[in-house]
Amino acid sequence: MNNPDGTVVEDGVVKTNKPVSSATAEPEATTRRHEPHEPPREHLPEKLFEKHTKVHNKRIDGRFRRFKWFVMLVTLGIYYITPWIRWDRGPYAPDQAVLVDIANRRFYMFGIEIWPHEFYYVAGLLIMAGLGLFLVTSAVGRAWCGYACPQTVWTDLFQHIDRFVDGDRNARIRLDKAPLGPGKVARRSFKWSIYLLISFVTGGAWILYFADAPTLFAEFFAGEAAPVAYITVAILTLTTFTLGGFMREQVCIYMCPWPRIQTAMLDEKSLIVTYKDWRGEPRGSVKKAQKNPGMFGDCIDCHQCIDVCPTGIDIREGPQIGCITCALCIDACDKVMAEVGRPRGLIDYATLEDCEKEAAGETPRPLWRALARPRTLVYLGGWSAIGIAMLFTLGVRSHTEMSVSPDRNPPFMLMSDGSIRNSYTLKLRNMESRPRDMEIAVAGLPGAVMWTDSIGREEAASKQTVSMPADQTRTVRAYVMAPPDTKAQDFTISVTSLDAQAERDENSTRFTAPGDTGAGE
Repeated sequence: MNNPDGTVVEDGVVKTNKPVSSATAEPEATTRRHEPHEPPREHLPEKLFEKHTKVHNKRIDGRFRRFKWFVMLVTLGIYYITPWIRWDRGPYAPDQAVLVDIANRRFYMFGIEIWPHEFYYVAGLLIMAGLGLFLVTSAVGRAWCGYACPQTVWTDLFQHIDRFVDGDRNARIRLDKAPLGPGKVARRSFKWSIYLLISFVTGGAWILYFADAPTLFAEFFAGEAAPVAYITVAILTLTTFTLGGFMREQVCIYMCPWPRIQTAMLDEKSLIVTYKDWRGEPRGSVKKAQKNPGMFGDCIDCHQCIDVCPTGIDIREGPQIGCITCALCIDACDKVMAEVGRPRGLIDYATLEDCEKEAAGETPRPLWRALARPRTLVYLGGWSAIGIAMLFTLGVRSHTEMSVSPDRNPPFMLMSDGSIRNSYTLKLRNMESRPRDMEIAVAGLPGAVMWTDSIGREEAASKQTVSMPADQTRTVRAYVMAPPDTKAQDFTISVTSLDAQAERDENSTRFTAPGDTGAGE
């Protein structure tokens, strides 16, 4: 049946190439959008989003769960304890092991000090972090997401708080369904108070990386800290409380961009958590399998792999964006297989390529061969090369530096005796955490002498000594005077530390004289 508006009704179903809202059909008929280049859709979606289903994951014990415990304790320990670690750098530098000193524009990490002009080290660390993510994903899937991501770590911590206060999975489900009463309110208040305390400590620990931890801690609770400290703690407390306490798997599935990016990093040779459907299907309980030998696979459809999943997915449906590769489903499945007397590994770390071989009766490759593949080795090589290069440059860098800027207006001055004077602005850096004397010298300009704002002309000489404070940059106005009739030419100003290190830096610059066509450049 053809309608005047261009729709076609077949068996009570409307087909149209126009917007669905313009389609007309018999009462109760199904409306179907049907483009010529795509297969027909059986029905229109009734909603554009899926309602959130709260995840109540079950307690499980196993090798991967114990590894998650280990990673969580190590990462949280590093985060909360590091600001309190002391590191002796002498009397002129802070003694906090890890400190981002924004006021003085310094970054300290144990024996390493990064200055603003050395920001390329920070860029190198960011590149290493990116390559590290590529390396881990290429080798073992989203293991970063499953174990070390901050969202995962704090979510895991809050889920343990849930079990401590409300009980395991079934008890929490019953409590959620129970009507609101004094007992439920008390439990919720107690649990959310723990959430809030952990979130507050998390925000408080963060600000301790930006100032001396003991001093800022005392000032914070005395009400004497800077306003930015209280604002930062409030924001981080709110975000940790919300994301770790209530949004949890939604952050991993909807907010985080990495699940989308990782699809470009995975292929059939990547190790991922995999359900071996050729071995598990068709599913059937133990009793059914006993009554009908050979008709059912190893999966007894116990749902334990779903119950322990922190994001609530069913790994048996194949790779999906909600899987964070925490491998807790492997622990759960191995435990069930042991109880029913079947071999472990129904859910396991495996590559899709090896799964096909195993399904065909072939022997899969050893784990080390799955890891040692060209893509993974390229990522590892790039990551290692950047790290080694950064360590090398840190080891050989000089702690004495100088930059030279000649005055352009006026480019030179004629003295009463005919001598020619040029002025320069020197920026000297003493990157040691102790004061040092430095010698400034002029070379390549015959007969030239030099003095500064603090050293009078009567003491002019080819070399001058200046004192440099610890871990500081000092600006020095230097005046270089050459004999009459000196021609314009390039020369060198150098600086040398007067200590056992005798570090040296030099800059080539221009001496301007009358008749120099480049004087105004």
